[in-house]
Amino acid sequence: MILKNTMVVDGHELPINGERNVLELCRKAGIEIPSFCYHSDLSVFGACRLCLVEVEGRGVTTSCTLVPEPGLKVRTTNQEIREMRRTNVELLLASHDMSCPTCPKGGDCKLQNLARRLGVRDVPYAAFTPHKPKDQSSLAVEIDPNRCVLCGDCVRACGEIAGVGCLDFAHRGSDACISPAFGLPLSETECVGCGQCAAVCPTGAIMPKSEVEQVWQDLDNPDKTVVVQMAPAVRVALGESFGVPAGTGTTGRIVAALHRLGFDQVYDTAFAADLTAREEAHELGERLASGENLPLLTSCCPAWVQSVERFHPELLGNLSTCRSPQQMFGSVARNQLPELLGVDPENLVIVSLMPCTAKKVEARRPEFAVENRPDIDHVLTTRELARMIDEHGLVFSSLDPEPLDMPMGFKTGAGVVFGGSGGVVEAVARHLTGETGMIRNSVDMDDLPSVRSMDLILEDRKLKVAVVHGLAAAREVSQEIIRGNPRGFHLMEVMACPGGCVGGAGQPPTTLTTIRKDRSMGLDQADRSLQLHCPGENPMVNKVYDNLIGEPGSERAHELLHTHFHSRRRLAENALSLIQSQNENCLEVRICVGANCQAHNSHDLLVKTVEWVTEHGLVEDVDVAATFCFENCGQAPNARVGDQLISRCTLEQITDAVQKEFSKAAS
Repeated sequence: MILKNTMVVDGHELPINGERNVLELCRKAGIEIPSFCYHSDLSVFGACRLCLVEVEGRGVTTSCTLVPEPGLKVRTTNQEIREMRRTNVELLLASHDMSCPTCPKGGDCKLQNLARRLGVRDVPYAAFTPHKPKDQSSLAVEIDPNRCVLCGDCVRACGEIAGVGCLDFAHRGSDACISPAFGLPLSETECVGCGQCAAVCPTGAIMPKSEVEQVWQDLDNPDKTVVVQMAPAVRVALGESFGVPAGTGTTGRIVAALHRLGFDQVYDTAFAADLTAREEAHELGERLASGENLPLLTSCCPAWVQSVERFHPELLGNLSTCRSPQQMFGSVARNQLPELLGVDPENLVIVSLMPCTAKKVEARRPEFAVENRPDIDHVLTTRELARMIDEHGLVFSSLDPEPLDMPMGFKTGAGVVFGGSGGVVEAVARHLTGETGMIRNSVDMDDLPSVRSMDLILEDRKLKVAVVHGLAAAREVSQEIIRGNPRGFHLMEVMACPGGCVGGAGQPPTTLTTIRKDRSMGLDQADRSLQLHCPGENPMVNKVYDNLIGEPGSERAHELLHTHFHSRRRLAENALSLIQSQNENCLEVRICVGANCQAHNSHDLLVKTVEWVTEHGLVEDVDVAATFCFENCGQAPNARVGDQLISRCTLEQITDAVQKEFSKAAS
């Protein structure tokens, strides 16, 4: 007799406990049904046809799309299913670049593992896909379309986790591929560099952009002194590449490995995170006092910063001016290490070891360079370090732990928890209140992406803080703030990746949210094992203030530890001038010709505006251009005259706005 809330799988009754599909239910029961396109963070797609099961009375179907039902009887394998799975893998291999020994995903490729597991020995089908060029334009990731198997994971990750949607399916039949719009290079799209496409890609089609060879060159140069900073999230994930359980702290072994690879000094990014928390706490205090530009939005995550610059420039004033810990470390190191280590500043190479691909983009921002020399020379991901350890022939498990180098290897627990969602506001709260654990303990790692809000009591004042991970969720909250901040947030932390930095695209890939939770718990354990837990208690950071910066928020602090951000909306880069004045002080008129505005006759509006400007002899005073997009499609057509955005625009509104601008200039 079958119990009310159970189903039968391979002759065994299994309880149904809210699993969204039979695939998840079977995996909980220890039955590993093969799958390729299924990812626990993403919507169900059912494209690979590998997770097939036979349902009594219904036939063969995909287990990822099958909702558990009481009384359902399922067989996970039989001769027919095994043959279908093998055939599907053979077809995938036939359209796939088979240069597996030289693939950067070699040894960690899901397609390779499935072929071995399912007993695929030959591919009876001839390859028919022509070779396509790689896209290496991005600083964050590189795309090799020849290794793509059209699973769609990257498309869903870009849309559902990142909320950007710069990748999608293009063309049909044998010409089908994954591509940015219009086949543009990734660097010319709205990609924010978060790398979640690379995090979920099961083959080597999308990988973090490698800087391994450049780092080897500097390590091999006897004239160079090479130092490295290690981000908190790396220490609880690198071990996974060498068989160590997720979340296990391996700081000492990582330090030993880095020394053996040739790095002269190994420091801790958590040192700079303590510095960041102090500067951000001071900045929050100033904004609370003035009541302006609230909520304060954290700026530690470069993908989030790019998202604001590209999609919500209205919030630039809310972004913290604090540099990220990576960049604060670089700035302080450039100013202190040459004297401390007795080296020529030109021969000092600073490397970052990060869980993140967006950090590669951040390190190349012109704001973080002095006289064209970047504060950070190279950024390695956790995956890249694992590769270097393998290349050098080190046996990671046999390394004796070594301590971090001082003074920039000293940190408090507040700096360590930066690596998990909620860690930044936790560190700021600790500095302001001296209490620990209040924020991190309230973040539910099983609900991703998510928004968590909570109250913080500071000097009898209730402050509302928020924790957001996943840019799709962040964009929803951003719209709330633009509409007036109805929930009254004072401080909001945003991390682009699920779970924060522990879920970064540079980490060892995983399809399980439990792995990220284990990594986050590892950071909490590291925090508890330290004697100091508040940023203001770090004596080495206090020395930096005494010897280099002065006070938080000082003029010197703003020079070394703060920055500025600017709008990167597409309209700034894609304006096509129809009347281009030679006058540098001319008035700009921009009319959107995107799809929605076109549907509302924006092209006719553009033509009539050009005619009006010409008829009134204003060609030298007005620059008229077609552009897209003002991110205001629901109010089409849209135009901008000077700094004024006009929605549901008419020619009369444009001409009135132009005349008013000239009247203001004349007065």
